[in-house]
Amino acid sequence: MTGAAVPGPDGALRCPWGLSTEDYVAYHDEEWGRPVHGDDALFERLSLEAFQSGLSWITILRRRETFRAAFSDFKIADVAAFTDADRERLLADPGIIRNRAKVDATLANARVLADWSPGELDELIWSYAPDAATRPAPRVLGDVPAITDESKALSKELKKRGLRFVGPTTAYALMQACGLVNDHLADCTARTRA
Repeated sequence: MTGAAVPGPDGALRCPWGLSTEDYVAYHDEEWGRPVHGDDALFERLSLEAFQSGLSWITILRRRETFRAAFSDFKIADVAAFTDADRERLLADPGIIRNRAKVDATLANARVLADWSPGELDELIWSYAPDAATRPAPRVLGDVPAITDESKALSKELKKRGLRFVGPTTAYALMQACGLVNDHLADCTARTRA
């Protein structure tokens, strides 16, 4: 069955994408699909998902530490205080994705979020988590959607509140990465740990 869970070097079944590189094995097994909370942590994931748009996630994953250093560990208050000089520094940093629209969106989003109450981003994002009981476990990769009604609604709300680069596909990738949904395949060893 194409797209079904496959055995890794240790014999455990995993989502096929989670075996393509060592970086992916660790990310798949230890992070993806596990609940993430906290405004700064969610701002980081939202920002990285936006930077990933149009690229392979491995590109972002391998640069994540450089992104963290460049964006002050994605502390909302710190990034919101970035100046024009910081923006130019980011656009010249070869360790990150130097896409002007994505850099500008990250800075603008931090400025919007800096005015929110503590916990507001966390509460808003998690309010769009669907009821797990209504979502059957995907059997193959083809069963995993790119967008859902919840991701469309989350995207719409984030945009309404002034955030940028938060389309429904990015919103759904965020939901997957941060554990709002469990899209590990039914036979994947990581599914029960997510």
